[in-house]
Amino acid sequence: MFFRRKRNKSGTYSVIVEDYRDGQKVIIQRIGTSRDELKLRSLERKAQQWIDDQRGPKLPFAWEKDDIISDFMSTLANSQVRVCGPELVYGSLYDQIGYNAIDDEMFRHLVVCRLFSPGSKLKTIGYLSRYLHVNKSVDSIYRFVDRLSPAEGCGIKHQVEQISFAQTLRVLGGKVGVVFYDMTTLYFEASDEDDLRICGFSKEGRHRNPQIFLGLLVAMGGNPIGYEIFEGNIHESNTLIPMVESLAHRFGFDHPVVIADAGLLSKNNIDALDEAGYQYILGARPKNDSAEVKNKILSMNLKDGQVRSFKRKDGRRVVVSMSDKRAINDAKNRRNGLKRLEKKLGAGRLTKSNINNRGYNKYLSMEGEIKITIDYDKFNADAAWDGIKAYITNSRLPLKTVVSNYHNLWFIERAFRMNKTDLRIRPIYHRLRNRIEGHICICFTAYTILLELERRLKKADALISLNQAREMTNNIYSITYTLPETKEERTTVLKMSSEQQLLVEIAQK
Repeated sequence: MFFRRKRNKSGTYSVIVEDYRDGQKVIIQRIGTSRDELKLRSLERKAQQWIDDQRGPKLPFAWEKDDIISDFMSTLANSQVRVCGPELVYGSLYDQIGYNAIDDEMFRHLVVCRLFSPGSKLKTIGYLSRYLHVNKSVDSIYRFVDRLSPAEGCGIKHQVEQISFAQTLRVLGGKVGVVFYDMTTLYFEASDEDDLRICGFSKEGRHRNPQIFLGLLVAMGGNPIGYEIFEGNIHESNTLIPMVESLAHRFGFDHPVVIADAGLLSKNNIDALDEAGYQYILGARPKNDSAEVKNKILSMNLKDGQVRSFKRKDGRRVVVSMSDKRAINDAKNRRNGLKRLEKKLGAGRLTKSNINNRGYNKYLSMEGEIKITIDYDKFNADAAWDGIKAYITNSRLPLKTVVSNYHNLWFIERAFRMNKTDLRIRPIYHRLRNRIEGHICICFTAYTILLELERRLKKADALISLNQAREMTNNIYSITYTLPETKEERTTVLKMSSEQQLLVEIAQK
């Protein structure tokens, strides 16, 4: 394109823009007409500007572009770069699940931080300051955590459970037919006790540490329904019915099948489940049952994969299964337990107080008043039970369905493991009940998000583990800058790797 003056018959000049089209000059734009030289020069400048506008901005020479970029980069500071991966991944899932209905930004920060960098509340302050440029005092965080307790009346715990249960219904297609219940102990570093934190039987072997019990109810796949905390010295068999009935009342369960391990097996629990109309599958302890029941089980002579059942005198069905793989593992555990006993006995570390029915201590016996020995006959007799697993049920489910449903109890065991390893729910350093309850509420929310991320990764056949996902989010950055001409502030996510991009897409879809 080019411009020129064209003389008119009237003696005036027109400034026009022309271009070649198919070998012919064609007028593209008429800029203006005048006799005055100064006016014509002004029209020519407008013509050139019009041509430049059509061609787009004029690019500088290569060396000029390098200088422009270098000058711009020299203005950037570390404070303009921040980690944005946690928000892009975990924050997006937080919103999609529905936790953004909780009207407090601090709760969001604490949950995302638990997923991204689990640790103490002091560590949370560092995360907020360093990565989000949000400055909070430790007191403000503690005051907020105090408010998460149901006793404070803010209702966030119940709101969290309601949102989590809605997520579970979405994942399971709107129906919860089976629920799994179990408990675990969470210990404290502090040595002093109170009404909640009490020394008791610890599943983690920390009998001298004050502890609490955490009861967790989940659906198939480990999808969460609700949780409750109990005093550290409560017997777990006393927690099942209150927990199930409370959540069933709140969420309107249609009497799902309740599955729990042998620790919840008690006459009171079974009677209460029967009375409330629940079907159940509970792990049994056949070696502790009557001689009649034990003889019936052993006389079955089950082979690998076989399942049989019979009714006890109380009318309840006992389902018995046999697994060669489990038999090998049972025999291995018994031998290892015996070796530990023999080692302690040889070192003189066993006393009369060790003679009890806990674990492999059942093989200990007394000779006379002071000599402790190992009853090898009892040890060898237990080999008959290797590979045998029994269940108590009132359900009308087929035998193999009873066994397979009970085996899904590993979902809740895995839920505890994820909370203890991935989210580091323990040890707990808090002392006040409000803060303990708030801490567990944060972890429960984070667990739901973690489970949803895992579900999506599997659905997409992405070869990314949860640990790898956490590491990736740690290395996704954004930069905030101001454009030199318009002074407009913009934030841009720096170019991600293909795996990081896939992770973000999976989390945000």
